[in-house]
Amino acid sequence: MVAQKLTAALLFLAASFAPSPAHGASSILTVCHSIAKEISSSSSVYYPGSSNYGFDVSHWSNLSSHSAVCSVEPGSAADLRVLGKSRAPFAIKGGGHTTNPGFSSTNGVQISMTRFSNVVYDASSQTVEIGSGLVWGDVYAALEPHSVNVVGGRVATVGVAGLILGGGMSYNTNQYGLSIDNVVAYELVLPNGKVTTVTSKDEDLFWGLKGGFDNFGVVTKFTMKAYPQTEVWGGTIFVLPDSLDAANDGIAQFSANVTDPKAAIESAFTYYAGQVVLTIIIFYDAPMPPPGLFDGFLSIPGATQSLSTRSFLSMAHATSSDPGAPNVLFNGPQVKRVTKPLLQAIVNETKFWGDALTPYSASGLNIVPETFLPSIFSHGQHSAYPPERLAGLSPINMMFGWNDSSPAVQERFHDALVQSAAQLASVAAQDGQDSTDAAVYTNYALYGAPVGNYVRGKCKEVEEDQASV
Repeated sequence: MVAQKLTAALLFLAASFAPSPAHGASSILTVCHSIAKEISSSSSVYYPGSSNYGFDVSHWSNLSSHSAVCSVEPGSAADLRVLGKSRAPFAIKGGGHTTNPGFSSTNGVQISMTRFSNVVYDASSQTVEIGSGLVWGDVYAALEPHSVNVVGGRVATVGVAGLILGGGMSYNTNQYGLSIDNVVAYELVLPNGKVTTVTSKDEDLFWGLKGGFDNFGVVTKFTMKAYPQTEVWGGTIFVLPDSLDAANDGIAQFSANVTDPKAAIESAFTYYAGQVVLTIIIFYDAPMPPPGLFDGFLSIPGATQSLSTRSFLSMAHATSSDPGAPNVLFNGPQVKRVTKPLLQAIVNETKFWGDALTPYSASGLNIVPETFLPSIFSHGQHSAYPPERLAGLSPINMMFGWNDSSPAVQERFHDALVQSAAQLASVAAQDGQDSTDAAVYTNYALYGAPVGNYVRGKCKEVEEDQASV
């Protein structure tokens, strides 16, 4: 029965997202008017020219923004069933941080989940109910008075829904696993309009929602485990080109030797004015770290440090999510560990592609190796991502931005990301860590990657279910 629900969801949503000749702009406009008549007063439909419409269709990267015929802000799970009845092409936007065209945008009906904005902490069960229209800064602000937290995004302006449904890397992932490992229930609107609560008892749907994005229905609420949260220690260290080698030594040593699950770093290599600079983000989940833990970074010559004891919310606001350009794409090769040869290759790739793409309006080119413990996948099981949990993997978040919005330039940057990711994977393989067969971390995946690269193990089962319907 659960497998049938999963199959039906896949078939329905494939039809709903697909463009159809029968749904031209005029017929979609008729659908918009029909939706406006049927929904309750808690929901609204907006049209081009209104500020709500502009917010609903806008995304962090312009590549993922489309001119929908109308936008709908549902205010209840029940009103979402009206959208399913229309059979018009639609897309679902949570926080709007995806970069891939069409992943959460459409020329049909844009659904904005912004009204699903409640945060409810239950001290007795140590869980938090989180609306799917929130960004992580909203969640942390609501939980701060309770001195608890959830395993969520590292940047305050990233959306809740996309990050969780794609897996979810966090400052606390070394301690508690991915965001999906900490979801105990999803409130889901199924294709038939039924509102249901999906838990581990619903094996297939629960699996699909853990790393499978919104391909199985519309999630309106997440219930997550809550953990005690004190003040934290951290911030940023800015490194100039002359000190990159010393910084890379510190990063490689941290990756190889540090086993404290409360410690985390990110290292953002950025092309700037013909050179490569580095911002290291330091995090420790306590008011002060143990002596010596971050000495490899504190001793970098000429580095500018901004480190202090602060709230977790302050830490989430300490790193900017400004894309630096109107158009941005991600890619995310994965490695087992961050080594000195890999870091040098990242410096080389940042410089090479910065130089090569500057004539094509490059602006905001970053490569960010993320350093996690090998045990990060041990905190959960049975998920679309990762399909196998034998060994932990750390993604390299490649983020290329540019100004020219022409399709030819977009394709050039897309191809550059593919080539650069392949080069870094090759260097990692030469360094003894071949991860070419690893499933792609879905939140950083570049459009065009085969579905099998995301959810290898279960795809065959889903295909067999579809064939039997």
